[in-house]
Amino acid sequence: MFTTTAVHTHAHTPQLATRFARNTRVHRSDTPLDDEQMRHAAPSIFAEGKHASRSERYTYIPTIDVLRGLRREGFEPFMVAQSQSRIEGKTAYTKHLIRMRHAGQVQARGRDTEAHEIILINSHDGASAYQMLAGVFRFVCCNGLVVGQTAHDIRIPHKGNVQHDVIEGAYRVLDEFGAVSESTTAMKALTLDGDEEQAFATAALALRFGERVDGQSPAPVTAEQLTRPRRIEDIGSSLWSTFQRVQENALRGGLPGRSAQGRRIETRPVGSIDRSVSINRALWILAEEMRKLKA
Repeated sequence: MFTTTAVHTHAHTPQLATRFARNTRVHRSDTPLDDEQMRHAAPSIFAEGKHASRSERYTYIPTIDVLRGLRREGFEPFMVAQSQSRIEGKTAYTKHLIRMRHAGQVQARGRDTEAHEIILINSHDGASAYQMLAGVFRFVCCNGLVVGQTAHDIRIPHKGNVQHDVIEGAYRVLDEFGAVSESTTAMKALTLDGDEEQAFATAALALRFGERVDGQSPAPVTAEQLTRPRRIEDIGSSLWSTFQRVQENALRGGLPGRSAQGRRIETRPVGSIDRSVSINRALWILAEEMRKLKA
């Protein structure tokens, strides 16, 4: 059971409880990361104490201790990220993110094309509570999706039995992956026509590039460009295929386009962790809403 003083769940918002700077350091791997690999990219995971700004009420538990507890429960890390700080000495305590998979979801097996992931966010400088989100990793393109409203996110403040609550929270997120699988299956079974594909991509453009007051799109690319497949596995007219093409093209960049001044440019990848997670979750919610409309 969860103690209401330690765990807060949120099912209605695509916002993160924390923000990551643009100069976030990221390390991904197709095999579980060991401690040295994580330490190189995200040393704050191994912080040996809390930042001096924290009060006595702040319960300090190293993220690595929590991760080791999760490892004993069958979870393994495949991606870590850490934001930097301009304040001298603070980088050792800043916000960090870990994407984990449970045993049996480590590599693609048979017909498996996706793996469920749990995303853990924390800091040791008071900038973030422990936060746990549901994610889906797609093997064919190495895309890390973030689930929107289908599963709850869990936030655990730095007080009480933090390690126990985080492990319990991980299992709660894991338990909700049944609903995530149902949603994914339903998206794969639903066919979109050309107008519906265009509508989905147009909404995604606004999420990625914003909207101007005059109603004109500030996007340097077109909605049609977002729907183009990058590999043969992405060809298809299902909602899931459209979602995957749009997500990858919007976040990975590399599309030829024109700036507001008419110059030829190439879209940049979304490098900020917080921006990537926010867009990912918003796109998942968009796909869910289209699925409901088509049902």
